[in-house]
Amino acid sequence: MLNGVHFLLTYRCTMECDHCFVYSRPGAKGTFTIDQVKEVLEQAEELGSVESIYFEGGEPFMFYPLILEGLRLAKKMGFRTGVVSNAYWANSVEDAKLWLAPLKELGVSDISISPDRLHFGDDDPLDLVTSAADDLGITVNTICVETPHPIQGEGEPGEDRAASVLLKGRAVDKLTEGLPPVDAGELDECTDEELSDPRRVHVDPFGNVHVCQGLVIGNVWDAPLKDIMNGFDPDGHPIIGPVLKGGPVGLADEYDLNMEEEFCSACHLCFEARRSLIDRFPESLAPRQIYGLE
Repeated sequence: MLNGVHFLLTYRCTMECDHCFVYSRPGAKGTFTIDQVKEVLEQAEELGSVESIYFEGGEPFMFYPLILEGLRLAKKMGFRTGVVSNAYWANSVEDAKLWLAPLKELGVSDISISPDRLHFGDDDPLDLVTSAADDLGITVNTICVETPHPIQGEGEPGEDRAASVLLKGRAVDKLTEGLPPVDAGELDECTDEELSDPRRVHVDPFGNVHVCQGLVIGNVWDAPLKDIMNGFDPDGHPIIGPVLKGGPVGLADEYDLNMEEEFCSACHLCFEARRSLIDRFPESLAPRQIYGLE
């Protein structure tokens, strides 16, 4: 049962990170209007099972007034709220407090930042944000990832695994070189998403409802979220059905895809298979920019 709706408030970002799931960049298309935010919140409320609302991106703090109003409306409706940011705005402790204080006043339950080397190199703002949060008496959580690299496994000698970054989005094009391939026969299940019964979905500015970035089950501008979730048939979905049956390799086999390259993970194969199918299933694989095609 769905209990979380995460707004991809914008596809724009202050950065163009190699590991980005949604291929964000400064000039990316797609940002919610406040009327659209209100409509999706109302649809989430109508569904009856949604408990939490998150605002993510891209970099949602690029549209800070929109975040504040969205958080205020969600709080008024009784939802728990959360935000995710790269904290580009933390130029000093005092600056960080200016951005964080309104979130405290709005009772935001989860403030998560991603101050890792893939975003900032050695100049991450974690200490500034932590100090500001301590001064304000709030908790800030971190989401940190590392550049994927071959690491020694705990199994047989020489066993390698890719670490940290999920290989989808821009990471497939930027971070797979040099990683050890995995036997495609092992890529027979999805272990990262609850595709048959999603607990949370992402909704983007184009109305797409994602169960995984770029994997769409409906559009809220065409049908209410309640109807989309109540009518969701995972086995009948052209992408989810084959993945549930046989994982990413099952998806490739279902459509006789000639996947000649080597793959480092299930996400890697799934993303490339989906990208090759995007013209065949444009309503289920969207938007194109998430696949690096615009």
